Amino acid sequence: MTGNICVYCPGGPDSDFDYSTQSYTGYEPTSMRAIRARYDPYEQTRGRVEQLKSLGHNVDKVEFIVMGGTFMSMPEDYRNKFIAQLHNALSGFTGLDVDEAVRYSEQSKSKAIGITIETRPDYCLRPHLSQMLRYGCTRLEIGVQSVYEDVARDTNRGHTVRAVSESFHLAKDAGFKVVAHMMPDLPNVGVERDLEQFKEYFENPAFRSDGLKIYPTLVIRGTGLYELWRTGRYKNYTPNVLVDVVARILALVPPWTRVYRVQRDIPLPLVTSGCENSGNLRELALNRMKDFGAECRDVRFREVGIHEIHHKVRPESVELLRRDYTANGGWETFLSYEDPERDILIGLLRLRKCSEEGTFRPELRYLYMVEIRQNFNIR
Repeated sequence: MTGNICVYCPGGPDSDFDYSTQSYTGYEPTSMRAIRARYDPYEQTRGRVEQLKSLGHNVDKVEFIVMGGTFMSMPEDYRNKFIAQLHNALSGFTGLDVDEAVRYSEQSKSKAIGITIETRPDYCLRPHLSQMLRYGCTRLEIGVQSVYEDVARDTNRGHTVRAVSESFHLAKDAGFKVVAHMMPDLPNVGVERDLEQFKEYFENPAFRSDGLKIYPTLVIRGTGLYELWRTGRYKNYTPNVLVDVVARILALVPPWTRVYRVQRDIPLPLVTSGCENSGNLRELALNRMKDFGAECRDVRFREVGIHEIHHKVRPESVELLRRDYTANGGWETFLSYEDPERDILIGLLRLRKCSEEGTFRPELRYLYMVEIRQNFNIR
């Protein structure tokens, strides 16, 4: 799947990596499963579901991530059939009409409780958002990479930073959860500008996504960045500097943001430069944070499942907390049950009051209250 080709992106039909999708090498675990299934969405899904079953996992709830380039840049007929086959693999329905496939999938024992689509700001406009809602999409992963216009231009992003903030605004007002991809260590940035841009990202209401993936820049053969590196016009941070930068970025993350990933899933032997010998960059960064007395407060780090290994939850210490903040033209509330003393997160709920101009989606614009049931007995 292709969209704009940035200077750092590997993969794609004409790349050094045979059979890979855009932005991947074909040697990541997910990519290898896709290649084995010849990129057939039905076979990919059935194979993965059966694999998880054989490992003892419950597959009543399934979440899809459509990755590998810009899905919404593909022809509509291809997209509709692709999404229909994802749903069909769960329900057993055989038709290729996407609307029928979604309806059948709703009654399936294995239900698609979420679909995430990787996209770009220029493929996140009103028509794209409406189509993705039709598919059953619940979360968007939007490639941002940098909040600097000069960096977006020099790396051939093909869109402006303003387009990023506008896409966040539209997506959230349409009911999507938004996760951004950001890349420290891009050309012509440096440590100081990197830290400043992440501070800007978390503090500026024009950004402030629900989640974040931090992908430090990697030099991979066959890319424009590889030629810059080969000719001495680009050089990655040293491993020690990179760990320090990521640690300081994690220290900036607000408590309502989830950091989904730190570091790409590309095998290290395929990386020419960048993240050298650091397959566990997040762990190294968290340890580095202790050196300068900082704490990581993102959602993932504070979740009870991780902490319960060492600290049992004390029910008497759990409190309902409310955090309000402005983001993307609207007002957002992050409700959570937490143990404030030990900073353990037990449960959360995200709420959003849309922007003043309102959402373009009619089901969200014309709202009225409905009384569900007045008289009932609780047993």
